[in-house]
Amino acid sequence: MPRVHALIPSITRAGASLAVGIAIAGGMAVAGSGIASAAQVGCVSPPSANDIRVVGDASCGATATVGNAGATAMDSGTAVSVANGGSANSVATGFGVALSSSRDAGAAHAYAIGGGISHSNASNGHTTISVAGWGSGATAEASGVKCVGPLSFAVNLNTGAVCAMR
Repeated sequence: MPRVHALIPSITRAGASLAVGIAIAGGMAVAGSGIASAAQVGCVSPPSANDIRVVGDASCGATATVGNAGATAMDSGTAVSVANGGSANSVATGFGVALSSSRDAGAAHAYAIGGGISHSNASNGHTTISVAGWGSGATAEASGVKCVGPLSFAVNLNTGAVCAMR
């Protein structure tokens, strides 16, 4: 019986990874029709220590003291990424707000689609992913995950903690 219990964290992580892929692919497919005509702005750090840009109603900011930060916003989205070690990535579309932060080799990914608020924070080599759409909220960090409203998804791939609302 101990062997079955030892497999549960691995199965949970595999299921979480699959769910992340489905959530991101589904969200991008739904958002895909508006992306082509929307104003898009991207921020990357390095090479800039603090990259802040606004194009139309879309805005982004990326700051990395150590590691890499990238933020992309479309239409009226706002994306902000901060890395102090590791990598932070955020993407926001139409009224969405995506915030990601990493430190100590963490990898944080936040996606906000059409009005969602998404927050992801990772540290110590861990990976977190949050996806929120149309009036929902999602948070993924070391202390746990939280989903509020429909079309929200969050996962901490280190702990296997997952939440999703339909």
